[in-house]
Amino acid sequence: MLEALERGVKGGKWFSLIDKIYAEPTLARSWEKVRSNAGSCGVDGITIARFEKQAETRLLAVNEQLKQGRYQPRPIRRTWIPKPGSTEKRPLGIPAVVDRVVQTATRMVMEPIFEREFAPQSYGFRPGRSGKDALRRVDELLKSGHGHVVDIDIKGFFDSIPHDGLMKLVKEHIADGRVLGLLEGFLKAHVLDESREWEPTEGTPQGGVISPLLANIYLNPLDWLMAKNGWHMVRYADDMVVLCPTAKTARNALETIRTWMTEMGLTLHPEKTRTVDMNHSGSHFDFLGYRFWRSRDGSLKRFVRPKSERNLKQKIKPLTKRANGQSMDALIRKLNPMLKGWFGYFQHAHRWSLIGMDGYVRGRLRGILRKRMKLRGRGRGMDHQRWPNRYFDRLGLFRLETAQAELRASPRGVTC
Repeated sequence: MLEALERGVKGGKWFSLIDKIYAEPTLARSWEKVRSNAGSCGVDGITIARFEKQAETRLLAVNEQLKQGRYQPRPIRRTWIPKPGSTEKRPLGIPAVVDRVVQTATRMVMEPIFEREFAPQSYGFRPGRSGKDALRRVDELLKSGHGHVVDIDIKGFFDSIPHDGLMKLVKEHIADGRVLGLLEGFLKAHVLDESREWEPTEGTPQGGVISPLLANIYLNPLDWLMAKNGWHMVRYADDMVVLCPTAKTARNALETIRTWMTEMGLTLHPEKTRTVDMNHSGSHFDFLGYRFWRSRDGSLKRFVRPKSERNLKQKIKPLTKRANGQSMDALIRKLNPMLKGWFGYFQHAHRWSLIGMDGYVRGRLRGILRKRMKLRGRGRGMDHQRWPNRYFDRLGLFRLETAQAELRASPRGVTC
């Protein structure tokens, strides 16, 4: 397959792919990926642990089903989880473990074909690319004079991709009817929400590992349209911005995108889609968890987006309730991996964002200590004297500000 990718295939289409999907090594590798990602069971009640006990037998059965064209995806179990920082809930789709294995195998075979077609300004869910690369590119463009930003928000993107339009784009490169039937099966897999079951007429599989690839396939023509017009778009899945040198160019880019979205059956969010002039102090836009901000002195700063801060605080709160029976050492052992993971992504944020989060964490821990001393009120001033910052440093609490300072002082420093 790799050799064929290099020399090309007849007519630019792949007529035989299903054998590569059901190949035993492909399924075995797919299972390893699914197992490492863990996750809950689907409608069949088979967990990762249960699947693992008979993995070889189950994979051989999948191999035969795909060979004989008998494989049918199971319904997707829908559950509702709280939105961080909100009283609302969002739907989460959970395919069966076996369906996750087949989707992963399909993605592994399809990805190299379409990866050759994807535009360079697409960064999401692509091999060798990351959100940090996208953020670095945005930073470069802003500093090179592209201060007029088109901030794009597609309303319900993953749930509203038209099936016919998506399959048309897939068929431009894949002509294997069994693979196309497999994809249509994924798209039309029933959704089971408590006692209600229905077949989706649009959108990509909820919780499906193949959904990001399908999303990139659908938005790839937009990437190339922007490039053809000379506009610098940076896209991570459905999160995208276009950076332009003038306000007129930004308006033209937005109108072109709006027209394209309408033709492709998608809708821009009327309130969240906007143009921003980043040449003025106080102007800002959010992208991939960060807030790009033009300060009064004209410098460009990157803060943590308020929503991203709220998300972390919502995870910290249940661990740091004032009525807490765990030792401070035990609490810190639970908090540190969470803080280190957050720092791994937000280490490039302005230090004020990190100082603020450090203060929030210590404040939660001081609240626990204060309650244990049966003290009333909040008493912040006295609490800082009773348990100063160095008290938590001695206990080993991971401090974001210190970690960033040490990173900046290291030979590699902090890059954008």
